[in-house]
This record gives sequence, C-alpha cells and structure tokens, in this order.
Amino acid sequence: MWKLDFIVTILNQKAFAPMIPEHLKDLWTEEKYDKARAYSTVSAKFSILESSFSLMTLLVFWFLGGFSWIDELTRSWLPDSPIYAGCAFLGLLFLGNHLLSLPLAIYDTFVIEEKFGFNKTTPSLFALDQVKGILLGGVIGMPIAALILWIFLTVPNAWLWAWVAFSAIQILMMWLAPAVILPLFNKFQPMPEGELRSAIEAMAKKCNFPLAGLYVMDGSKRSTKANAFFTGFGKLKKIALFDTLIEKHSTDELVAILAHEIGHFRCHHMPKRLVAGILQSAVLFYLIGLATDPQGVFARMLFDAFGVATISPHVGLVLFSLLFSPVSRLLGIASNKWSRTHEFEADAYAAEHTGAPETLMTALKKLTTDNLSHPTPHPLRIALDYSHPPLGQRLQALEKLK
Repeated sequence: MWKLDFIVTILNQKAFAPMIPEHLKDLWTEEKYDKARAYSTVSAKFSILESSFSLMTLLVFWFLGGFSWIDELTRSWLPDSPIYAGCAFLGLLFLGNHLLSLPLAIYDTFVIEEKFGFNKTTPSLFALDQVKGILLGGVIGMPIAALILWIFLTVPNAWLWAWVAFSAIQILMMWLAPAVILPLFNKFQPMPEGELRSAIEAMAKKCNFPLAGLYVMDGSKRSTKANAFFTGFGKLKKIALFDTLIEKHSTDELVAILAHEIGHFRCHHMPKRLVAGILQSAVLFYLIGLATDPQGVFARMLFDAFGVATISPHVGLVLFSLLFSPVSRLLGIASNKWSRTHEFEADAYAAEHTGAPETLMTALKKLTTDNLSHPTPHPLRIALDYSHPPLGQRLQALEKLK
C-alpha cells in the first residue's frame, strides 16, 4: 500500500496541468496558479515523508516485539481485570502513536500551512486542541472500548452484539458530535438577521428542508480554508457556515452552496451511507470475532505473526485493524465512487432549485482557487481518495444543466 501511494503521488504531481485550465482562467492568475503548483508539490513530498515515517514506526515497533511488550506490561498492572488491562493497552498505543505523529502535525501546521497563508492557529490553541483531543479519547473512547471488550469477553455470539452496540453508538455520536464535541473546539453563533439569513431561510422553505438553526462557525481562528455543513436528525436540522466562507462568497453563491447541502438531505444520501456503513461494520465485527477467538486457527496465526503469545480481544482489535487497513483502502474505491455520484446529484439538485447553475459553478471555482486545490488530479488518485469529483468534472456536469 505504501508503494501504491508513492506511485500515485508521483503520477498526481505529473498530472498537474502546465497551463491554467480553461475553466479556471476567469479566476486564477499565473501567480496564483504557480502558488497552487508549489503547494501541491510541498504537500506531496510531505505526504510521502509522513507515510514513510508511519510505515517505519510500525515495522520497528512490530519487529522489536512492541505489541507483546505492551500487552504483558498492562497485564502485569491489572492481572485480575482483563477489561481494564485491555483499555490500558489501547490507551497506551493511542497515546504513543499520537505523540510520535505530533512533530509532523506541528510541521504541517506551522511550516507548510503557514508558508502558503492558510494557518491561523496559534501555538497555544494548537496545544489546547491536542490536550482536548487526548481527553476526549479517554472520556469517550475508553468507555466504548471497555464495552466492546466486555462483550467479547463475556457474551455468546460476541461479534453480533458488539456490532449492535457499535452501531447504536455510531448513531448516537452523529447527534453528540455537533451538539457537544464540536462546540468544545469552535464557537457557533446564530447567524444575524439580514439578507443572507433571509435568502437561506427562503431556500430551505422552498426545498422543504426542516431548518431548526442557522449558525456561523469561527473557522478563521485555525485556517483560512472554508466549508459548510448540516447536522441533526428528523426535524432538527442545523446548518453551519464557516465565517471564512461567508467572507469570500456572495449571497447567491452561499445559497447555492447550501442548496447543494440540502440536496444531500433531499436525495437521502446520509441515511443510505449510514445503512451501508452499518452493514459493512457487521462484516468487520464477524471477522474481528474470528481474529479474537482463542480456539481459532486464524487468531493463532495472526497473533503469532505479530509475536503476541496470548490471544485477547484488545490485542486482536489492533492487529485486525492493521491487517484490514489495505483491504479497507481498496474497498474505499467503490465507496468513493458512490460518494462522487452523490455529489453530482447534490449539484444537480442545487442547480435546479436555485435556477442558476452558473452561480454554483462560480462558488466551486472560488473554493478551488482559495484552497489552492489540484486543478487536474490523476484518475488513479481520484479513484483511490476523492470522495468529491474534481472541479473539472463537476463544472462539465453543471454546464450541461445550463
């Protein structure tokens, strides 16, 4: 998988068009285009460095017997409590991986993003974000891990009940994340009365979108990049716009962007993805059951390969995730293709309900320009990693609707 990513990264850089594509000439200057090329090159080199470091760290840890050592260490701390020992094992791995990757995250934020004018994060805010992330991992992640481990240690047909519990937690987190977790990192202010709010509310009413709240998020305190999203269930839908998005787009463009998000709702994309994700997790938990079965041949082979003597759910979860990660990446090709289809459908919905495809086209061009996005990505990169179609394909589809 590392070799594949390396090759795709090189192909993607070679695919960067030497001249400004025709569909971007009205917004991109030569200076801006050269800056985007430089940003893409630096980001590509950094991604190779990051993936190489991650691979070497795993191999060194594996071949030095790190999984076995941490497992024995945590068992010695809590010999009579396999659930707590398992949580300690998972917590140490999470914390160790986080700390090892921290220097790269610092470099990405304060060197690369800073150099190209994106970073607005201060060192104190960055440090606070890291602390909050670790604490949330403990407060939310550890109870979930303890529940899954308890099921695998005590309940018959454990994989089935673990899947049911995980699916319920997944649905709960869809509500919990925007209501509780996101406000820990960003401020959400109700959008003030005015032209923009009135226009968005009118579009929501026209699309029969159950709008329960309209907010502005202070994304500018971390980055100049912009976005918008909606959250919530049933009749409690909330829309949030980054303040950076509002600064850079006209009212008509913002309404078009929100119409696109509403399109996802009206086309039932989120429930479809949720159901697909839940069904996929059923297969994963069945396989995890095989990977953690003390009497199973597959589990014994897996644990021997990683040098761990005792078969246990907490180690099995980690080893299976490593084993499955390349498979997941390849399965993601179909998932990404499905997601790109949904984006085309949402674009078409927005074009139809705004009555002005060109407005959404202009908004998409601005987003690509402001974020210095790769204008002509390689088809293999698109297949592997793009959940959204590249700009050129979206503009072609919208042009037909004009």
